[in-house]
Amino acid sequence: MNPGHRWAAMAAAGVLAAGTSHAALAAGGAVRTLPKGADVALAGGSLQLTLVRSNVLRVHFLPGGHASPAALVMSPRAPVEAAGPVTVRRSGHQLVLESRAMRVVFDRGTDTLSVFRANSPIAVLTEADLAGLAHRTLALRYAPETAALYGVHDFNAFQRARAGLLRSGRQLATAGFQGDAGAPLVWSTAGFAVLIDSQKTLFDLTPGSIQVLRETRPDLDYYLILGAPKRIFSTLDVLTGHAPLFPKWSFGFINSQWGIDEGELLRIIHRYRALHIPIDAFSLDFDWKAWGQNNYGEFRWNSKKFPDGPTGKLDRELTALGIHLIGIMKPRIHVHTIEGQYATEHHLWMPGEKASIDYFSHKPVKTLDFDKAATRKWFFNPALRHSFETGIVGWWNDEDDETGHDTQFFNMERALYDGQRKYFKERVWSLNRNFWLGAQRYAYGLWSGDIRSGFASMAAQRQRMLSAIDVGEMWWGMDGGGFHLHPSSENYARWLEFDAFAPICRVHGSHLQRRQPWIYGGTAARAATAALDLRYRLMPYIYSNAWHEHVTGIGLVRPLTFSWPHDRHVRNDYSAWMFGKWLLVSPVVHRHQRVKHLYLPPGTWTNFFTGKIYRGGRAYTLALDYKTWMDIPLFVRQGAIIPTQPLMQYIGQHPVTQLTVEVFPDKRATHFDYYDDNGETYAYEHGQYYLQRLGTQALGRTVHLTVGPVRGTYKPALQRYLFVVHRVDAGAVRVDGRALNPAANLAALSGCTQVCWARGHNRVASLTFIDLPAGKPYHVSIKEEDGQQGRRPD
Repeated sequence: MNPGHRWAAMAAAGVLAAGTSHAALAAGGAVRTLPKGADVALAGGSLQLTLVRSNVLRVHFLPGGHASPAALVMSPRAPVEAAGPVTVRRSGHQLVLESRAMRVVFDRGTDTLSVFRANSPIAVLTEADLAGLAHRTLALRYAPETAALYGVHDFNAFQRARAGLLRSGRQLATAGFQGDAGAPLVWSTAGFAVLIDSQKTLFDLTPGSIQVLRETRPDLDYYLILGAPKRIFSTLDVLTGHAPLFPKWSFGFINSQWGIDEGELLRIIHRYRALHIPIDAFSLDFDWKAWGQNNYGEFRWNSKKFPDGPTGKLDRELTALGIHLIGIMKPRIHVHTIEGQYATEHHLWMPGEKASIDYFSHKPVKTLDFDKAATRKWFFNPALRHSFETGIVGWWNDEDDETGHDTQFFNMERALYDGQRKYFKERVWSLNRNFWLGAQRYAYGLWSGDIRSGFASMAAQRQRMLSAIDVGEMWWGMDGGGFHLHPSSENYARWLEFDAFAPICRVHGSHLQRRQPWIYGGTAARAATAALDLRYRLMPYIYSNAWHEHVTGIGLVRPLTFSWPHDRHVRNDYSAWMFGKWLLVSPVVHRHQRVKHLYLPPGTWTNFFTGKIYRGGRAYTLALDYKTWMDIPLFVRQGAIIPTQPLMQYIGQHPVTQLTVEVFPDKRATHFDYYDDNGETYAYEHGQYYLQRLGTQALGRTVHLTVGPVRGTYKPALQRYLFVVHRVDAGAVRVDGRALNPAANLAALSGCTQVCWARGHNRVASLTFIDLPAGKPYHVSIKEEDGQQGRRPD
């Protein structure tokens, strides 16, 4: 009897009773139906099919009915079954699982597994060789065969990133080294993704086929996901874990330096303040710690270079200047020390590693094994806790990518995250030199390694950033200006403009290299400062997008494929990206560049600086300022709502009592969720935040603004919103149905206590200003003057 006939006969005989054990299945049972899935007997084991979300099928092959522990990629809180309704039914030889988003068909006659979108007759993913699961191999067919594939890995600092964002051929998912990032993940703009619960997975990607040739667990465990790119990444966030919010200061500018002492540090910070160049943090290399000294020198201040570090006096002085300190951390400690003796006695070393001579202390060191729970528990020791208490409030984790173990960096930062959260209320921030999916759960940022200076190196950071995001690392940064060598003034200026629109804004150089803007001359300093000023004005927009990433998994920086998955022009476009929901940026990355060729996706776009309107779905040639480098190709998408704040020299320098909200109404309804909290602690996890939805829509000659009710218990300093509605010349304004008289001009709104409005204009178009109290819901309707609607984009 063939397998399909046997399955049908058993079903007719009522053999497929719920509650059949795995052992019974292996002994001859065929299928056990469950509320959200089924167990299926296969040669060599059993197959669990479970809808864990409406758009996610988990497929788990259990050889002999046995499961191995889940890999670190999966969140301990990952869902085990879908919350919504799931139908499990039999139809002839077929077992069907169905949710509102997905239909799964297992055909026992052919032992084929197919995944469909709900109400679609075309299979998106098909697995026809389920017998291969017993050999830890997987062969999926996907449709259409021309679909673009992404994910798997990033590029390290020394690779040529010629493939850009697309992935094909044999691809090894590994955390890698020197800025690499990896995930056992393949996804497509055609609307599907494959996530393997594993470490170091080898894929073979060919047109129409995704194969897993090697994976580390004996029980192949994978997730088939349906959805557009944003839904895929929101789903990944649920499966692999949410990234906690970074402290607010970390979204500002970070200056990193190797070769510094306390005196130079203070002189640099005072000069930043005197020149009115914004900065929030300074990152210290080996210099901050007593590296090579006995009695936990790897974890404590170097009192010769930083005499006021151990007492907290330096921290108090820098806090008054709005500066936070980040300290480098290494995975190795010195063997012939008290801490080295402890590691030996408690077996904390990396197995099989011999002692080597450290390149900085010239003394014997060995690497700690962070995959051991005992190592992680010990690492955040009293010496390190004292360093945190006296000012080292961010972690720059370096060189743990040299062990060849994918989870070493992951678990090194996990040790710091768990330790800091155990002892302190302040949020964790870290920067690390590789990434494996799942590490984001531990406040995990990535930087792109020890890159070179120069325009070619700077240009190559674009595909590195977007490839990291394509494997789930949304918090990426780089050594702005390059680590090796010295950038030219033009290279530095253009690099800072790029940096201002990266998730983490940071500069760094090799030993004794300085990366302060004034080092590179007046022209470069002015361009760099202007870029940083803009980032700081956009801080409410940036921080709200950071919150959005925390709750949805969709980051501040987004490849264009996230919003235009079906536009072939952007499938491998890394020259531009979305910065948050509403801004498209394409930094200048070539020397002496006079023009830039830029494709704008479908829609209507406004040049952020000039106000000129561009129709999307086509390419443009833009003239560039090749002499003073003061221009950044930056465009606003129609429908945008962008909150901004007054310029500050550091985040929190002054209370933000009013936000200016730039509004570009569109025919479709759009919104922006403005978010704030104390920026320092995890109180937001307990409801202490401020969240208010701002919306707009242009219907005929009337523009609507909506301000929703406030969610959360946090009370910010914010008192008012000033909406600047672009290309709208108001003839009448009503608030909650009540007509308002206009003020004489924008300046006359300064004394407004309720809701007021005024007309104005910029260089290219009319503006309408609406000034109203924050913290309350409102509906504002703006009726345009007769004949003015044509000035707005369609």
